[in-house]
Amino acid sequence: MPPSFLLQNGLILSIALAAVGLVVAVILIRQILAASPGNAKMQEIGGAVQAGAKAYLNRQIMAIVPIALIILAAIWYLRDAMTAVGFIVGAVCSLAAGYIGMMIAVRANVRTAQAASVSSHSALKVAFNGGAVTGLLVVALGLLSVGVFYMVVKSMHPEGKHAIDSLIGLALGSSLISVFARLGGGIYTKAADVGADLVGKIEQNLNEDDPRNPATIADNVGDNVGDCAGMAADVFETYAVSLIGGVLVGTLTAGAESVNAAVIYPFVLCGLSIISSIIGIGWVNIVKQSPTTSLVCGVAVSALISAGLFWWATSSVFGATVMLNGVSVASSALFQCTLIGLVLTLLVVWITNYYTSTHHKPVRLIAKASETGPATNIIAGISVGHHATLLPVLAIATSIWCCYELAGLYGIAIAVVSMLSLSGIIISLDAFGPITDNAGGIAVMSGLPEEVRKITDELDAVGNTMKAVTKGYAIASAGLAAMVLFGSYVEDLKAFLTVNGVVPDIRFDLTNHEVIIGMFIGGLLPFLFTAFCMSAVGSAAGAVVIEVRRQIAAKPGILNGTEIPDYAQCVGIVTSAALKQMILPALLPLIFVIGMAFVGYQALGGVLIGTIVTGLFVGISMTGAGGAWDNAKKYIEEGNHGGKGSFAHAAAVTGDTVGDPYKDTAGPAVNPMIKVVNILAILIIPIVFKAAVK
Repeated sequence: MPPSFLLQNGLILSIALAAVGLVVAVILIRQILAASPGNAKMQEIGGAVQAGAKAYLNRQIMAIVPIALIILAAIWYLRDAMTAVGFIVGAVCSLAAGYIGMMIAVRANVRTAQAASVSSHSALKVAFNGGAVTGLLVVALGLLSVGVFYMVVKSMHPEGKHAIDSLIGLALGSSLISVFARLGGGIYTKAADVGADLVGKIEQNLNEDDPRNPATIADNVGDNVGDCAGMAADVFETYAVSLIGGVLVGTLTAGAESVNAAVIYPFVLCGLSIISSIIGIGWVNIVKQSPTTSLVCGVAVSALISAGLFWWATSSVFGATVMLNGVSVASSALFQCTLIGLVLTLLVVWITNYYTSTHHKPVRLIAKASETGPATNIIAGISVGHHATLLPVLAIATSIWCCYELAGLYGIAIAVVSMLSLSGIIISLDAFGPITDNAGGIAVMSGLPEEVRKITDELDAVGNTMKAVTKGYAIASAGLAAMVLFGSYVEDLKAFLTVNGVVPDIRFDLTNHEVIIGMFIGGLLPFLFTAFCMSAVGSAAGAVVIEVRRQIAAKPGILNGTEIPDYAQCVGIVTSAALKQMILPALLPLIFVIGMAFVGYQALGGVLIGTIVTGLFVGISMTGAGGAWDNAKKYIEEGNHGGKGSFAHAAAVTGDTVGDPYKDTAGPAVNPMIKVVNILAILIIPIVFKAAVK
């Protein structure tokens, strides 16, 4: 194979591999739907969850469309038609990845419960394959949307600059949808979960997913709209934005003779990693191991295969050297950057697992603190969340340092692309969580034998840790991606403000009052944003608590099983609350960025810096604490510190209800919010700052 093969055909090859990913996803869908959905009672419960999830997402889309149309019109008028088309493509593909993945997940849950009556590995395969559909959809649709759109626009404008600029619209479309999906789904799922737990577990001493709890169907629906649809849209956005960031930085920093290679390289990495993700998915299906070992080995196998493919791709695309910022860089340095991205992924997975798994000290400290009450449980959880920021941030900082020394800003961008290239297998782990959670709920509500529930409980505990791990992965990758986007903002600003070949010296000096003001405003944004998220969950959960209490008081037969709860009332409450209260926090990034842009590009740069720094810490600490609180409760429910029904268990349930909006609403939603701020800043450069070039 000639060295120029990937350079000449890399984009087409990556699109073809994305199509292969979609084909494998379709094969998995057929396998899942062919599995037995269980008895009539199981199918009835599964159908209720499916209907609730579908109804919510349809209403969410209708709520988002008017806002999206206004933004679309503004982009069309202020930028150009192709950037607006890119916005539509990004938004539609982000919605599709979440919607299709969720609709398969709500069908995989009942089949997982049925498979658990056969064996643990059978249930693991069904649940994991359900998650793998979402994972493959994310990477395949992400690569297809960016690759095909770039190729089409470039064919219309061969110089390439217009195609690169138009990709910013695609990035904004996917990011905006991601914020709404994360916020709406997060508010829905945690309002239902907290409301169900506060009355069901603490006041009425009901088990998890007890059919006598009027909020139990809403709780199960929420798992899907939050952790399946929301997470899929979130990582689709991070994946697409990282790929676009790599292409953009390559265009801005590579020498004329190396630009084409620098643009093609990120596409090639993403395409080849689909192969490794498919092999990792096959590993989990074929090799019989314990659930945790099987899932972790699947990720490790994918990473090792990706590393081998990346070594071949790097030398094939670049040859021996590449020109970056006027300096000749060895192509081996870029391969080292891909390895740093892969190693960072594994590090973040390990670190997050340490802070959120029942097998390690942090979670057990929270469980121990529960013996003295809810207050000490919450204090311990906040402490763990704050401690959980140290190792990830050191790992991210070290990665940035090493990549910059190796290949500058482009090296950092390649590390991000490498890290996100594993999204196919990583998101399979995340969607595995809500599927197993729902499977356990269906097993309880349909009265399956205790040994079935034992298997689903084991898988649910693994899935809970996997969800925490993938949230840590998403936030860490967002931190790196935001660094790349900030660098793109600076480089794009320089290019735009260059007059007669004179490149301006743009620096963000801390002695400049505009930069400091921007940093304060940007640093404020994640706190204000998460405050609205937490408040939304609290008020909606309160409404669920009141409704559950009302039903139990009005129908005493609910608790003895002679009357059926009105599940639809709780579904309606959380649906309305989520759709209403997601709007303001989702629009905050737009308000802050556009407002500060009129102060000046120095102030806007400060906003980006402040948002990245505080957003990274807020996101990591919230998801870490929330995951630890949740598993501390599960650790006690396994029989430790008094077990279910004990004083420590009641305290742990309280801590878990605090941690729920931390880990599933506010913390994860910071991830797309950071990138919306950065992408919007790049998008408005030629709109707001055009007076500066006159």
